[in-house]
Amino acid sequence: MNNIFQKIGTTQTLSQKIERNIERAIREKKLPVGSKLPSERELCEMFAVSRTALREALRRLSARGLIEIRKGSGMIVKKINMKDAIDSLNLYYDLKFDMDLLTQIIELRLAFEPEIARMAAVNRTDDDLKNLTTNLTEFAACDPDNTQLESDLDNKFHLTVARATGNPFVIVTMEPVHNLLPRMRNYIYANVEGEKEITLGYHKEIVNAIREKDADRAYEKMQAHIGRNMQVYNKFLKNSNA
Repeated sequence: MNNIFQKIGTTQTLSQKIERNIERAIREKKLPVGSKLPSERELCEMFAVSRTALREALRRLSARGLIEIRKGSGMIVKKINMKDAIDSLNLYYDLKFDMDLLTQIIELRLAFEPEIARMAAVNRTDDDLKNLTTNLTEFAACDPDNTQLESDLDNKFHLTVARATGNPFVIVTMEPVHNLLPRMRNYIYANVEGEKEITLGYHKEIVNAIREKDADRAYEKMQAHIGRNMQVYNKFLKNSNA
């Protein structure tokens, strides 16, 4: 392992440079998932740094989910799973959330989701179709006074369409986006009369297209649906304090 790490100068924060060096070794698979890092003493010698700087770097790497520090066992390179990636994006979006971000999110949805619906129509399984049909039934039967549940079911519909693509990168990209939207949908369902019924109509048309594996129609119906979302947002919510 002596050829993986090199001594660090002092022109930048030592802990940051240590963190970047170890991260680079992980990215380049010089330290593969499950491998054990050298001990703290060995790392201090390799980097020619103090234990304080090293521990700060290790703490940040652990917080980011790149390594796991096991008491008595040392430090192990951790496998990053889909949940880790989604949780990181959820945190980022929550910290950045404002009305400008919401506008940008809807623009992103308008660019991405019609194509996602097209992919879902091509790749969906019978289980995906069953989940979408169940969602339609639950959404239609939801108590109109329970706008939070309506929002959650709306959110679940779009996540189910994303999962029906069978593409994990679509899921990682879109799930954090949709996790932001219930707060907007909750306001709209509570204040815009008839919006639930209009949304349900779009959802039924999208599911029918996906059921029939009609990729072009799934694209068109999702495009119309998200376009309607943009119109409602601009009219009722953009200039509000919701």
